[in-house]
Amino acid sequence: MSNQLPGALPLDGITVVSFEQAVAAPIATRHLADLGARVIKVERIGEGDFARNYDSAVHGVASHFVWLNRGKESVAVDLKSAEGLSVVRKLVGRADVVVQNLAPGAMDRLGLGAEELRRDRPGLIVVNMTGYGTDGPLKDRKAYDMLVQAETGLCSITGTSAAAAKTGVPASDIAAGMYALTAVQAALFRRERTGVGAVVDVSMFDATVEWLGHPMYLQMYQDTQVQRMGLSHASISPYDAYPTIDGRILIGVQNDRGWRALVTEVFDRPDLVEHPKFATNILRVRHRAETDAVVAEHTRRFDTEELDKRLAAAGVPAARLNDMRDLIDHPQLSERDRWRQIETESGQVRAVLPPMTFTDVELPMGPVPALGQHTDTVLTELGLTDATIAALRTGGTVG
Repeated sequence: MSNQLPGALPLDGITVVSFEQAVAAPIATRHLADLGARVIKVERIGEGDFARNYDSAVHGVASHFVWLNRGKESVAVDLKSAEGLSVVRKLVGRADVVVQNLAPGAMDRLGLGAEELRRDRPGLIVVNMTGYGTDGPLKDRKAYDMLVQAETGLCSITGTSAAAAKTGVPASDIAAGMYALTAVQAALFRRERTGVGAVVDVSMFDATVEWLGHPMYLQMYQDTQVQRMGLSHASISPYDAYPTIDGRILIGVQNDRGWRALVTEVFDRPDLVEHPKFATNILRVRHRAETDAVVAEHTRRFDTEELDKRLAAAGVPAARLNDMRDLIDHPQLSERDRWRQIETESGQVRAVLPPMTFTDVELPMGPVPALGQHTDTVLTELGLTDATIAALRTGGTVG
């Protein structure tokens, strides 16, 4: 960006070694890479992170993998071999942070548990990411995103009155990844002051439960289960998608001032301001069907673009119901220069800048690694000779 000055990347000099797959850990480490950390991704020989095989949508590369793994280095190692474990221990010996979301107990069985890794390195930060936590009755259960959304009750408040649904993106995975990212940064900050690292446990279950605070409190203190409302809102009205001449538009009136602006400045119906069924939000929620009918009666007189402009001018919260093509072409991205090109093994692809924008430096968006692309480079840094590396490859220890 032209208005940015040269500056240091926030995590320059930090090395992260990650034993990761799917979404939760990779999204955390991708942001660490965006912030300037060196992230070395340890993968299985042959298959690698199984997210590599979800699809082949991006010039032959999986869309999830492109999204979650730019800026990392890939080292392919057989962790079931003594030689492979020796290599990994050397690698971890140079790390500031270790992140892992392998199956429960897998790292301990490999001799790579947090206690062992930190025995001689108290400054090491280890983040263990799990589905349900390291104890409790579900600790050994498989925990894919959809399963956690169902188990926590997120699905019970998502969808329509006719059917529950999971979110359209892996919300439980992303929630856990963001808390892991926060924890790493907090632990690094504390280590700067104390020299002491940390062991941090982050579960998808706990992260999702945290996001469910509002509906949990309603249940605990009012014995009220939040109902599935589709695009509507259980406590606010009008709040829904309303018809226009050529489509629909979402309107969300948060308070009575917003209602006044909607009916007077947009609909030219000042008589509705103090209407006995609509004057307050409590009344509008009580008479939701009639409120929605009145709003729809007026919105269907406008085309979407005109109504969107009128609502914005009146300060009434509203949004277009965009699809993914609309998002890709959205002026809020293009006019703010948010698109960049990144490299993959199959060529350049488009990617959006990280959401955290520093004014003095643009965060890097490194290449998406091919499986094992950096194995030789990393092993050479660890002091292994070309002959030793060749022997390890021949023996199937590295790939």
